[in-house]
Amino acid sequence: MCGRFVGFRNLEQLKPYFPIDEAIGGEAVANYNVAPTQEILAIVRHDGRNILDRYHWGLVPFWAKDKSIGYKMINARVETVASKPSFREAFKKRRCLIVADGFYEWAGKKGSRQPMYITLPDETPFAFAGLWEIWHDREKDGEAYRSCTIITRPAAGGIERLHDRMPVILSAQAYDPWLDPGNQDAALLGRLLEEKALTELTFHPVTREVNSVGHNDPSNLAPVQMEFGF
Repeated sequence: MCGRFVGFRNLEQLKPYFPIDEAIGGEAVANYNVAPTQEILAIVRHDGRNILDRYHWGLVPFWAKDKSIGYKMINARVETVASKPSFREAFKKRRCLIVADGFYEWAGKKGSRQPMYITLPDETPFAFAGLWEIWHDREKDGEAYRSCTIITRPAAGGIERLHDRMPVILSAQAYDPWLDPGNQDAALLGRLLEEKALTELTFHPVTREVNSVGHNDPSNLAPVQMEFGF
């Protein structure tokens, strides 16, 4: 799964890596401990343009009674994303790139788990494969609530030492076909998630302060001595 991640680059630093035509929703704010329901940056295609905007992490389907369901929808499994009712329509028509610099996973046994920071070997920013939705709050005159979820896959590239799941990180070659809402071929989309996913990652132990969502600081990423084996 993916339950916490990191995004610290500003818009000018992101532009060389992603197909961004326009950025709305304000300047990117560094977050070294992104948690579910927080606002995150995602790229969505509207009218042929790639728009970077803010979405709440935890997908709320348009048919949901209230947005609390988002807590349970931070991840969508690649094996069922095309068929599960909660994600099926979004997978077909509403896909996005979720911008990140790295993510966390916890290694070891319960009670002695060590947080690990995971990123690309060259430490460049990357994009999780994501889905997005807009839910309208009937109690607030139909106020729009934008949300998204991260697609996960079986762990590979050494990450299986930490956890049996990992987020799908798309290669740059997959960005255009993934964002294209006209591309609704489930088989093709499935191949993108399988064949255009980056799995060569690097990781190191970081401070256990990361366990607290409130600890949001660049020091979260600094390597520390491993406290527990795994």
